[in-house]
Amino acid sequence: MSESSGNYRERRPRGRRPKRRVCRFCVDKVLHIDYKEVGRLQSFLTERGKILPRRVTGNCAKHQRAMTQAIKRARIVALMPFITE
Repeated sequence: MSESSGNYRERRPRGRRPKRRVCRFCVDKVLHIDYKEVGRLQSFLTERGKILPRRVTGNCAKHQRAMTQAIKRARIVALMPFITE
């Protein structure tokens, strides 16, 4: 028999999971995400101008959709860049 003696999968190292992020918009009780608040929306973009996903930002699904829509509107009105080079 092989050296693994029946363990077909490698085990993941045990440890603590990182703390679950909370939605910033839910904590601040924001009712409407405004596309004109460029400073707030800028933190949800990478340095290249890509929109960060939910698993990175910690937003809930409702606010992630609203935030994405606000970023896209700000881009159309030329308040935010589409890409940066």
